[in-house]
Amino acid sequence: MKTIKITGLAFFLFAFTLFNASMFINHYRITPAILEQTGLSAEQQQLLQKNSPDLLTNNFSKLGLIKTLDTAFENVNNVSANSDDDSNTIWGKTDIVSAVAVASSLGLVTEYKSLFIFLIFGLGIIGAFMFMLPGIKESAMNNNNVFFNALSNRGWLATFLFIYFVGFYYVFYYYPALLSEPIILTEPLSLLLSGHHSSNWFVYGVLYTLIVFVLGIKFIIKYRHSRYHLIRTISVMFFQTIFAFLIPQILMLFKQPSIDLKNMWPLDYYFFYESHIHELSTSGGFGHFALIWGITLFAVAVPVITYFVGKRWYCSWVCGCGGLAETGGDAFRHLSSKKLSAWRIERISIYSVLIFAIVMTASTLYSYFSGKPEIAGIKTDSLQNAYGFFIGMIFAGFAGTGLYPLMGNRVWCRFGCPLSAYIGIVQRFKSRFRITTNGGQCISCGNCSTYCEMGIDVRSYAQRGENIVRASCVGCGICASVCPRGVLKLENGPISTRFQTSQ
Repeated sequence: MKTIKITGLAFFLFAFTLFNASMFINHYRITPAILEQTGLSAEQQQLLQKNSPDLLTNNFSKLGLIKTLDTAFENVNNVSANSDDDSNTIWGKTDIVSAVAVASSLGLVTEYKSLFIFLIFGLGIIGAFMFMLPGIKESAMNNNNVFFNALSNRGWLATFLFIYFVGFYYVFYYYPALLSEPIILTEPLSLLLSGHHSSNWFVYGVLYTLIVFVLGIKFIIKYRHSRYHLIRTISVMFFQTIFAFLIPQILMLFKQPSIDLKNMWPLDYYFFYESHIHELSTSGGFGHFALIWGITLFAVAVPVITYFVGKRWYCSWVCGCGGLAETGGDAFRHLSSKKLSAWRIERISIYSVLIFAIVMTASTLYSYFSGKPEIAGIKTDSLQNAYGFFIGMIFAGFAGTGLYPLMGNRVWCRFGCPLSAYIGIVQRFKSRFRITTNGGQCISCGNCSTYCEMGIDVRSYAQRGENIVRASCVGCGICASVCPRGVLKLENGPISTRFQTSQ
């Protein structure tokens, strides 16, 4: 088994290294036909060639291509800005550079696409499964050496992953052209599912879904003794693969809006944007259904379902962010701070984001129905852009996943997710769900607190025999699984008994 594990690790590391190296293997040659495919006007193409004479004659490296195009676009826009006619201004430069990089890519990755697909995705998945296979022979819930591991205890490997994750998100948002080779490799799958060309967003969806699926298998092996964990892990794998990835792609194949039907406001913060409402309202029956479905989810489903089963129905069973946290982030769950100061920061942070989302959405709806672009002197577009940048990109993207190896796997869910805050309010005051405790059986081992991903000091509740009804609890149930005495139990009961103690 040890040989299989080491071999699997070697396969995975080879695939991971090749994935990153593939972005710099090819060379690039731009032709007039490629420029025409970008959607640039004939005048813009002429200006580009005039301001960059070597654009159609040189073979470029990836970085050389990006630098040359950026400089050429800047020169064209400067010419346009200094003239009376600004019609030649080039907008969406980042997307255009990415499209050119994909179309002009030449070399090994492009010529041997099938081979690279196997070596990167196929061999990577095979290696991951081989690495996980010995876990079947180990005892369930094996956390041996977790506090001495360079990956799971803020060691050098955790630091590397933090830097890599943040760097990947930075490239994804600001330099998608660097992902041109992964885009090329996922092109056949994108065309098959949606009939559209691949993009950096499609690559992200593929990687996200693979991580949830592959590490979901690892999670199942580790927690195989618990029926509850088996079912909820299969659930998040199902919703991520089918609802978040496949259905939106297939909808595009049938010329319908690409909708993640499990996502809802305020997590889906752009739901009430004018462009989004217009897209749904002009897309026929399905668009109208999606609009009504989205409103029903947050207005009806959240309070009703949360009343009966608590926050766990969404955060631990359905949500894509929670799915990644539970599977890809399981190795880091013990890193969440249990300090009282962290809890105070958490409450200030997460409810501030919720208020920001409400204000931004209220402004959006006001502008939509009144036709006025601003409210109280503040432009609605400015609020939307600020929320999208600081919350949607920086907090949920860069920090939310990047900080897994340093602060635990639920950083976004705990400190930033406005939907988590909304559902948490319902759970705290109007829900039958609670984690009951038997204080007389608690031996104060601390396992429950250690492995609570939401930073709850579960032991302190258990010692007092007090039910846990915290708004932040996502009902993952790990605390009950690691308790050696069966002190903790996830239950639903009458609201009148939610706060009672066993002592």
